[in-house]
Amino acid sequence: MKDVLNAYVEQVARTFEDPRVASMVSDALERTLADTLTRDGDEYFVITGDIPAMWLRDSTTQLWPYLRMLGESPELSDIVAGVLRRQFRQIEHDPYANSFNPGPTGAHYEPDDLNDDPWVWEQKYEIDSLAFPLLLAHRWWKATGRTDVFNDRAHQVFRTIVAQFRLEQRHEELSPYRFVRPDAIPTETLVREGLGTPLGFTGMTWSGFRPSDDACTYGYNVPGNLLAAQGLRYLAEIATSCFADAALAQDALALSGELVAGVNEFGLVKHPTHGQIYAYEVDGLGGELLMDDANMPSLLSLPLLSPDVYDPEVYARTRAFVLGPDNPWWFSGTAASGVGSPHTRERRIWPIALSVEGLTSGSPERQRELVALQVATDAGTGRIHEAFDMDDPAQFSRPWFSWADSMFCELALEVAHPRS
Repeated sequence: MKDVLNAYVEQVARTFEDPRVASMVSDALERTLADTLTRDGDEYFVITGDIPAMWLRDSTTQLWPYLRMLGESPELSDIVAGVLRRQFRQIEHDPYANSFNPGPTGAHYEPDDLNDDPWVWEQKYEIDSLAFPLLLAHRWWKATGRTDVFNDRAHQVFRTIVAQFRLEQRHEELSPYRFVRPDAIPTETLVREGLGTPLGFTGMTWSGFRPSDDACTYGYNVPGNLLAAQGLRYLAEIATSCFADAALAQDALALSGELVAGVNEFGLVKHPTHGQIYAYEVDGLGGELLMDDANMPSLLSLPLLSPDVYDPEVYARTRAFVLGPDNPWWFSGTAASGVGSPHTRERRIWPIALSVEGLTSGSPERQRELVALQVATDAGTGRIHEAFDMDDPAQFSRPWFSWADSMFCELALEVAHPRS
């Protein structure tokens, strides 16, 4: 494994004149493997960095740069398999939870939350928590040809994911889920005693929280639904090839189509400057939120995460909206310009969004610029942070954010080792 990592880092070093790029990539790749992963039998528990819990989303994206290496390293393949086994076990335990403890420790982000399961760090229901492991499973399977993680537990978890997405199409009438955080700011709890804001039926599936872990303003998150639609297509392929379960595959494909149809009917809006674009969130009752968030899935990330279900023409117009001042969470300062998030204060740019901008740009030159920008805004730490001030990168949040590290690595590796 070490030889494989070194070979990729050496190619990065040959590609970029600034030696700091290869150094930061090398350190981040080694840090993720050495400091975020804990082996537990045939599973791996993955912390996010400076928070000692495992997010289903983060534990997928933290592995993103290694996926291109799986065919060359059986050890890396085993690690991803171990993470998948852990993810499946966590979804089996609680498909509404977004993050988990390494055991029944009783640790919680907020001890006064409605949910007090000792295995659960936080039970914020987010569509991406169920969808990202599907992307990881599909990428691992295609890269390695292995099927050993697709056991009876995984089979049942796939059924659970389809069933839950279907149930949450009718959240108002059917959902058992409630999230209440007493005395919290609005983005940290759900209104109406934990049910969330009112909804009309759209065919999309509901999410209580965004991938930022902030509460949705409106319950139908458009990039989340398109990620789920893509994940369901992958699920159907695995169900057919690995489980010979035609009924599950058919159900998953049908649901994927319903989500996309819901987005196309309710999630497209006419912007006065950009024309028809994707909304970030809608409620099926006329409520529309025009913005993008730095966290994935984002509107900006659609070609990267949802390649088979998004509309390229609508995306092109949406991208122009996202990467400019019409997006209320786009900031431009003396140090950098980029997308931020309501999760952090205004003026804060997120390196994750800079990496996503590069990975979806189709421009090697722009990718190089965005790698250099992240190196220049690390505040001399050699690490990629959650967010930094657009004028003063020394003002940053989260000294160790493994997801941001990995997305930076993925962008640098894409310049040095293009996938296509």
